[in-house]
Amino acid sequence: MSVTSEKFGQTPDGKNVDIYTLTNDNGLSAQIINYGGIVKSLTAPDRNGKLIDVALGYDSLDGYIKGAFYFGTLIGRVGNRIAKGKFVLDRKEYTLAVNNGPNHLHGGIKGFDKVVWDARPLVIDEGPALELTYLSPDGEEGYPGSLSCKVIYTLTNNNELKIEYEATTDQTTVVNMTHHGYFNLAGHNAGDILSHEIMINADHFTPADEGSIPTGEIRPVDGTPMDFRISTAIGKQIESNDEQLKFGHGYDHNWVLNNKTGDLALAATFYEKKSGIAMDVLTTKPGMQFYSGNFLDGSNPGKGGAVYNRRNGLCAETQYFPDSPNKPDFPSCILQPGQIYKHITTYRFYNK
Repeated sequence: MSVTSEKFGQTPDGKNVDIYTLTNDNGLSAQIINYGGIVKSLTAPDRNGKLIDVALGYDSLDGYIKGAFYFGTLIGRVGNRIAKGKFVLDRKEYTLAVNNGPNHLHGGIKGFDKVVWDARPLVIDEGPALELTYLSPDGEEGYPGSLSCKVIYTLTNNNELKIEYEATTDQTTVVNMTHHGYFNLAGHNAGDILSHEIMINADHFTPADEGSIPTGEIRPVDGTPMDFRISTAIGKQIESNDEQLKFGHGYDHNWVLNNKTGDLALAATFYEKKSGIAMDVLTTKPGMQFYSGNFLDGSNPGKGGAVYNRRNGLCAETQYFPDSPNKPDFPSCILQPGQIYKHITTYRFYNK
């Protein structure tokens, strides 16, 4: 197993960006850029042992700087949406950068996906790893407190991409970091993901309004197109007349995971029959946003000239629930001085 690095480019403000290639004992590889903590590529073996790149992305740094879809990025401080870019903390209202209609999305105009992280290669018992660190200053994108962040990517010898998040603050703030990888288990350039089968270990989800802001309700999945407790093809009901699917233009919702312990547990399983590749998603967080790539539009050519059209990739973003700073009944993402924010998510690959 190994970690190698090379230059990948330079940001418009002159910061050098490197790309790191992690290779485990089984020959699987992950390429990670310290701009945005981006997973540029990730290989998994198909049923014949052929390694397939299952992560959508771009060939150049310029693609990521200009791209609008958060391919493979680290998201923070707060993933998903905050209604109207406002929340109250300790009786003080904070106003955030607004970048999704009237709402704040994925950390704002310059979130963690658009900064250069300090990187340190590691080789540990589990496999090759990359440690990324970033100090988010007080007031960045409107958030209170200076937030010290650390993220470790490990490509384990059990064919997992393990992501460990950690953060501390000097003021009360909110934190909800996640990974915005787009996956296609038939290959990053293999077309739509509608035939992928999905199981989500959740009895409930959080319905949203037309702006994709949760209403505050926690609704049973039973009898709805959100019921993935038994493995089901993504495309089976995606074009139904269900109001939630119309609001999201497909699946773009948060599931309330059945794991209530905070320990690492199975959130979902994705499976693609042609390749035979399956991916388990395990997390310590209470929610997972499943997004079916509804707004991909073929703009900005991807790796090798690939065209990523609508629903050509899927996301499994583990998280606190969207808009949780404004929903007191949702699990809290508030971080106090002296506390440590911790979050682990593992994407495990195997064959069926």
